[in-house]
Amino acid sequence: MESLLNQLSSMTVVVADTGDLEAIKKYHPRDATTNPSLILAAAQMPAYQSLIDQALTTSRKMLGTSAAKVDVVKEALDELCVVFGKEILKLIPGRVSTEVDARLSFDTDGTIEKARKIIAKYNADGISNDRVLIKIASTWEGIQAAEVLEKENIHCNLTLLFNFYQAVACAEAGVTLISPFVGRILDWYKSATGRDSYPATEDPGVVSVTKIFNYFKSNGYRTEVMGASFRNIEEITELAGCDLLTISPKLLQQLNETHMDLPIKLNAQKPLVIEEKIHLDQTSFELMMAGDKMATEKLDDGISGFSKAIDKLENQLNERLELIEGGVALTL
Repeated sequence: MESLLNQLSSMTVVVADTGDLEAIKKYHPRDATTNPSLILAAAQMPAYQSLIDQALTTSRKMLGTSAAKVDVVKEALDELCVVFGKEILKLIPGRVSTEVDARLSFDTDGTIEKARKIIAKYNADGISNDRVLIKIASTWEGIQAAEVLEKENIHCNLTLLFNFYQAVACAEAGVTLISPFVGRILDWYKSATGRDSYPATEDPGVVSVTKIFNYFKSNGYRTEVMGASFRNIEEITELAGCDLLTISPKLLQQLNETHMDLPIKLNAQKPLVIEEKIHLDQTSFELMMAGDKMATEKLDDGISGFSKAIDKLENQLNERLELIEGGVALTL
């Protein structure tokens, strides 16, 4: 019998959730996703020190010898995310997701500006827009930014998505893809209820993604659904048939080593029909979020966590720049 990974790949696009290039080489996913925490983890590996140096050197050249180190570091942060993205694209046939600075999550104009800058860096190296997804937090401000960007042919992946109403707002905005966070939803419910576990069919994260998937398919939305943030392979197998699933190397390995029958659970051609079609404006969106303690807390936690990872990455870049330049401007 084939592995769960091979069976899953026949019905769902498997995406690698990592910044580790070696893991991507091992599992041959179609797409790959990154986030600030994953880039920070990869940047601390000695094997990728050259990519950090490349980002810093390019940024110094771009800004010139007179630029302050703080400005070089900020530029290098964007450059590093794109450098990793470009290396990933050498290894996969599909798309890479590159995240906008999480500290801009409530700044529509800032998010648009940053996304345009990121895609311009990819384009400058001959990489077309259809191979890049710009990751943006699923705040109201982020969703509005994505709507503008999609009209400019800049494709977006709306992340840190925890409830049905965030998903609906994204679909109405015409975003390319959403990433509902299965495992983080489970984490919240386990903490809130004191339960140690949930059967996969009752897992709150699985239930949430299932509802979103069926709503999108039964109402004709083109936005792709990519389950993310998994805690175990049971969550993954219960979503077999979802458009995409982004999976960590650890769980990819478990799927690859497990051999049992995998039935399809979600079917885009035969979705569970959800006839109710709703419309959200900013007021109704914010009311729905305010009434969902889990989604509100996890969104805030996610933005805070990614922001802290960016702060740490900037500190690491600053330390490396100091070492490279030895207290003087880098020789160009």
